[in-house]
Amino acid sequence: MRLIRRNWLGGTAGWLWLVIVLIPLYWIVVTSFKDQAGFFTQNPFALPTDPTTENYKLVIESDFPRYFLNSVIVTAGTILPAVAIAFMAAYAIVRGAGSRFLAGVNGLFLMGLAIPLQATIIPVYLLIIKMHLYDSLLAIILPSIAFSIPLSVLVLTNFIRDVPKELFESMRVDGATEWGMLRTLALPLTRPALVTVSIYNGLGVWNGFLLPLILTQSPEKRTLPLALWTFQGQYSVNVPAVLASVVLTTLPIVILYALGRRQLLSGLTAGFSR
Repeated sequence: MRLIRRNWLGGTAGWLWLVIVLIPLYWIVVTSFKDQAGFFTQNPFALPTDPTTENYKLVIESDFPRYFLNSVIVTAGTILPAVAIAFMAAYAIVRGAGSRFLAGVNGLFLMGLAIPLQATIIPVYLLIIKMHLYDSLLAIILPSIAFSIPLSVLVLTNFIRDVPKELFESMRVDGATEWGMLRTLALPLTRPALVTVSIYNGLGVWNGFLLPLILTQSPEKRTLPLALWTFQGQYSVNVPAVLASVVLTTLPIVILYALGRRQLLSGLTAGFSR
């Protein structure tokens, strides 16, 4: 008879962590359907006695579509070139394993992981001013690309190394070029890793606050995290409206994660399985 050992401690800790995560989410969603009077008078965790969608209406009428479009442009404009550059760089590093130049390039990418964004914000600001890109979406996109590449190269390099060399050699015998192997062999096999780095970097760019704050000024160039300031006055904060905007801001990320969850998990584990 096979004995099943139950990890009661791990299971209890898992359920406890689930409760810790769900309580703030529940509070955010419930509060977003309350008016300001209900927010101050009712139990914070009680369901609203008179649910209202006025907060969502206020958010949408406060140029939310413009801010949403700006965030989409910045996120897509960052992820597409960053992942493409990182994928080609990772492929070159793996295929040219004996090259000192490529080894040095890989070292530079790894050094990029040790440099936080906050430490470079002043040089980045001065560069953007010199390039006459201040107060534009491109001013956010270019630094975001630079900071998305190092981690993407690390993940994709480890993933491409797991592709059997025999597959590359057989395609080389058949007359395939490096670009052909990159497109027809490496790209399909590394799709889970590409989805992983795209979602991970996309989360960082979508929720980014520091770059839009420093590198933009006009309300028309605000992204969603920066637009939350719209509901904050000098002496008060419209908390239900802020939480309604948080819900609307989070929905695309939740949908994206639901669609790419399997490939995200496989990409996080397969590249480091050896």
